[in-house]
Amino acid sequence: MLLEWAKQWAQSLKRDVLALWLAARDPRTPWYAKAVAASAAAYALSPIDLIPDFIPVLGYLDDLLIVPLGIALAIRLIPVDLMAEFRTEANQRDTRPRSLIAASIIITVWLFTIGATALWAWRYFR
Repeated sequence: MLLEWAKQWAQSLKRDVLALWLAARDPRTPWYAKAVAASAAAYALSPIDLIPDFIPVLGYLDDLLIVPLGIALAIRLIPVDLMAEFRTEANQRDTRPRSLIAASIIITVWLFTIGATALWAWRYFR
């Protein structure tokens, strides 16, 4: 019973991510909802996590909390009738987009973090 609920929840989450991606591109969506929807969808569709899954506890924290909360916020900001339309369109699509822009942003954040840490260590230990 719990496993079946988890499967349905995961399917609805996948559908909602695609619906948010559609909402972020639609001119009828308010600008603030577009910003949140685009951010949530881009992060969820990105092939790279901000916090890698191999980091104990924190690695799955973004997948279990940050992504669903961002999706929930974006859904609340989009008018109900529009969100229903985007969900219907998302159900009809076979392919799932990828966000290479979000992946490049995450890679940039990681490179900046590594560079800042190296600079701090070099100044601290020299």
